[in-house]
Amino acid sequence: MQTLMDVAALQDLLSAERAGRRLVLLDVRWALGDPHGREHYLAGHLPGAVFVDLARELAGPADPGRGRHPLPALEQFRESVRSWGICNGDVVVAYDDSGNLAAARLWWMLRNAGFSDVCLLDGGLSAWRAAGHEVQSGEWRAEPGDVTLAEGAMPAIDTGQAASWGGQGLLLDARAGERYRGEIEPVDPRAGHIPGAVSAPTAANLGADGRFLSPAALRERFSSLGVRPDVATAVYCGSGVTAAHQIAALEIAGFSAALYPGSFSEWSNTASNPVVTGSAPYADGGSTL
Repeated sequence: MQTLMDVAALQDLLSAERAGRRLVLLDVRWALGDPHGREHYLAGHLPGAVFVDLARELAGPADPGRGRHPLPALEQFRESVRSWGICNGDVVVAYDDSGNLAAARLWWMLRNAGFSDVCLLDGGLSAWRAAGHEVQSGEWRAEPGDVTLAEGAMPAIDTGQAASWGGQGLLLDARAGERYRGEIEPVDPRAGHIPGAVSAPTAANLGADGRFLSPAALRERFSSLGVRPDVATAVYCGSGVTAAHQIAALEIAGFSAALYPGSFSEWSNTASNPVVTGSAPYADGGSTL
């Protein structure tokens, strides 16, 4: 299974498609605090790319008991995936314009649904434009597909497992450092992190050009955080979106990890769940609220 594809390889695939191989391009333009993903897509996207609405198609309704972006029911997700034109045997390439921080959610969900031939366009729309390729405006609509999906193909943990994960394995917090430390919390009810979690901001997976760091650099980064093949690793973020990016980066580095889909938005909504502030994983270096 391939995690990343560069622009040159995508161009080769587009040529292969003209010779008969089906390729589906998916534009997942979304960012926290920016509700205008569709407008950005309409203004310019990869030719033939279908827009994917993260909030509507890659998440169920917000629920304090499940988080701000809970995973949708399989039936709902299957309906969305088919509306994008995906059939069994297709190659899917997902991208956004923010270093794949949003597109990785789609990557993880398709992989979790048993669809393995999906990858991320490294550098996304910016890399496509930097290579001198044209973009298309307006909306591209695909003929409905008939893909077969299941669920549970990727490892995941729930709140109960997250509570004890730091004591038995490694729990990575993919949010920005200031949110981990509890200095700010713009969207969730309490500030801080899950006890035992180690700060590992997702943004550090990327270079200045919005592309993933090399496998060697990512491996060095995660190894320094305590990731090892013999240590069970799980990842969370605010609502389970950018944590998927961390899992993709870990895979590029040669590691596997489980996702906590509800993430901190689910955890912090239950008053009995402790929250630690400060830079230490446990309350010895901060406080428990």
